[in-house]
Formats: sequence, structure tokens, C-alpha cells
Amino acid sequence: MDLKNITMTDLKEKLATVDKKILIKFGAGFGAILIFLIIYYAILNPMVKERKAKFNDKIKKQNEIVELEDNIITLKKTIEKNKPQFEKTSTLFHTKAEVEGLYESLSEHAAVNGLVISKIEKKDPKPVLKPGEAQQSAQNLEQEAISYYQIPVDYEIKGNFLGYIKFKRAVSKQQKMLNFDKETISIVQNDSTGAIVARGELTIVGMPDEFF
Repeated sequence: MDLKNITMTDLKEKLATVDKKILIKFGAGFGAILIFLIIYYAILNPMVKERKAKFNDKIKKQNEIVELEDNIITLKKTIEKNKPQFEKTSTLFHTKAEVEGLYESLSEHAAVNGLVISKIEKKDPKPVLKPGEAQQSAQNLEQEAISYYQIPVDYEIKGNFLGYIKFKRAVSKQQKMLNFDKETISIVQNDSTGAIVARGELTIVGMPDEFF
């Protein structure tokens, strides 16, 4: 048959000769394919995409857990490595409770050496920043930026000079860090015992987590 010259009449006559069973089978097969495509794109494909997304999310979370566990192991090793140095250094610093009990501690040393503490006045703690940290206002400070706190304490002590020297020596031998920064010594007038009055400022050091 010449396809170039075929007419609708010829096409109808040709289809009329085709077995109806073949047409039914063809139609059924085409319909089945069409139904499958509809089900796949309407139902199966979204389900596959959802499961794939859940699977990828699960893999991502598993990788994050593995990374977190590695970080924890590394952090534990760092802590164990620095623990001896931290324990050694931290014993030099005063806790908040020790600062509050400073008067009692100094009074004991003073009494042993025949002195009387007539004044102990703690001032506001002053943060000392870690190297490389820029100076900033107290409101904007973060604990991680602070190396330690200096707590100035004004004092006034009365007694004899030798007792005062012994007092300072005993205090300086304490394990905790304490410095006598300012000091003036005056002789009490018209006192036959040679009494003196020592006024000054000492500084103690506190940990950031105690005073932040």
C-alpha cells in the first residue's frame, strides 16, 4: 500500500480487517500501562521520594552522631591532658566562700602575732582578660574571655612592727595567691609600746566561674 496516497476510507477498511481480539488486547495493554503510570507518578513516586529523603536524613544524623562522638573523645583527651596543670593552678585561686571568709583567716594570723585588724574592706572584683582579648565594658564581657579576677582588699592593722612582719610572712606562705600591693606604716604617737598602724591594699585572685 502506498502510504503517501492512503485515505481515511482506506484506513477504515484496513482496520476493519484487523481482528477485534487483537484490538482489545492492545487497548487493555495500553490501558494497563496508562494506569501504572498514573499510580506511579501519583502515589509510588512521592512515596519513594519521601523514603529517600528520610534515608538521607538518617544517614546525615548518623554522621553527625559519629562526628559528635569523635569530638567528645578529643575533648576528654584534652581535659585529661590539662587536668594536672589545672588542678595545680586552681589551688592558687580563692573561691567565693574563701573570699567571704578572708577576715576570719587574716584575723587568725593577726591574733597569733599580737595584732588587731581594725578594717577589712573588699572592693569589686576586676576581670583580667586572656592574652589577645580586647578591652570591653563589663556588660559585654563573656566568661571565656576572662583569665581570672583580681579582688582588691583595703586593710588596717594595729600592733607592734615585729608582729606585723611575722604576720605578712605567714600570710605569704599560704597556698592561695595573695599580694600586698600598697602599704603605709605609721607609728602611734605617745605609745610607749612602739605600736604601729599599717594601712594598705592587698589583692587576692579568684576563678572566673566563681565571680562572673
